[in-house]
Amino acid sequence: MNKDMLTVALAAALFASASTAQAQGGGELYGKGARIDFNEEGTRYMRFISWLQMWTRVMEMNPGTTVDGNPSDVEADVALRRARLIAYGQITDDVLILLHMGINNQTFRIQQGDPFKPQLFFHDAWVEYDVLDEFLSVGSGIHYWHGISRQTNGSTLNFLTIDAPIINWPLIEGNDQFARQLGVYAKGKILDLDYRVALNRPFETRNADPASPDQAVFNNNANTWSTAGYFKWEFLENEGNLLPYTVGSYLGTKKVFNIGAGYYYQPNGTARASATGGDRVPSDIFLFGADVFFDSPLGSVETGGALTALFTFYYFDFGPNFLRNIGISNIGDTGSGSAVNGRGNGYPVIGTGTSLVLEVGYLLPTEPLGGVSLQPYFRTQLSFFEALNDELSPMLEGGVNWLLIGHHAKLTLHYRARPIFLAPGDMDGFASEGILQAMVYF
Repeated sequence: MNKDMLTVALAAALFASASTAQAQGGGELYGKGARIDFNEEGTRYMRFISWLQMWTRVMEMNPGTTVDGNPSDVEADVALRRARLIAYGQITDDVLILLHMGINNQTFRIQQGDPFKPQLFFHDAWVEYDVLDEFLSVGSGIHYWHGISRQTNGSTLNFLTIDAPIINWPLIEGNDQFARQLGVYAKGKILDLDYRVALNRPFETRNADPASPDQAVFNNNANTWSTAGYFKWEFLENEGNLLPYTVGSYLGTKKVFNIGAGYYYQPNGTARASATGGDRVPSDIFLFGADVFFDSPLGSVETGGALTALFTFYYFDFGPNFLRNIGISNIGDTGSGSAVNGRGNGYPVIGTGTSLVLEVGYLLPTEPLGGVSLQPYFRTQLSFFEALNDELSPMLEGGVNWLLIGHHAKLTLHYRARPIFLAPGDMDGFASEGILQAMVYF
């Protein structure tokens, strides 16, 4: 066999393996993964999970953006979106420990004196004790047992779309550590009700003192605890809750229909300057979310065909005119960009007001495609933020997953149209982003 024939044979074998494995979400090929059992029953073990998400991007920059001091309308780059490692296990039948470390959002830029290599840090580190079997477990640490919505608890391993909408993590890097806070939590299942509640101590914020009497920012002097909870009723198959990470798409391996709701509350979580020059004026943070999630095969597991849909309503009260722009792996110069959107690829994502987020995806049957597994999807976020005079702030995006080995190895081609605001209440069209993601996890 010559080299070319060998290459074709290997490619065919890989393609066949990937096509077979995708129907089970990669389970047949992956098995139990990297796991060490400490007893014959497998009830005491350690498991390891690692993943990489690489993005190659072309983006229209916000008006007025500079990159390395040069005016920029369009930029292209390669970004390391996530590099993570989780180790967790049952030390005894009743005690679980979890450590989750990694880095996020590495680009070629040095932002505000940060080194080229982002700091490796623990995303999660907690211990948990099983009190009443599946009914009640309690734990403590820096954790991800959240309130607000399903996606606030979402796994980054199995998104339906290329990433989370980010509005699902409204406190991210504000008064938390990459969507985590230090505290205690309780979780469990009662009949078909899955619940999680937490009492946390938010991190000190990174904001300067509030400069405006009209707009709230995170309060540096809050010195208060937060409470959070999320509750969902599972009408069809129950989902696992050993770990907090909810699944984005089951790829036809499960029939799930849930309705959920959650909240977050922190007294004096934000503040604004006093109009009379006195002490700052604090505001409580109250966040609420409600969602409906449906995921079901529409054909046989062997041939694929599955529908995934998630609808979420958010009501956020951070205080007057609170607004945050988010630009993932933003490479624009600090201080550049438009007055509302800010630099680079930022746009209004989180703020006081109401928002609707809809995601829909369809896993195409593999047989008509010759064994290729494709999952096109669409997402929109429609927000009405007080700081934008309650004008509609729409975000439109969509793409397709090419599932080589389920979620374990996939390519995602994604398009985003983000709104551009020249001033509050003055939207001036959209800016485009194209992203190609390569993801692998084991």
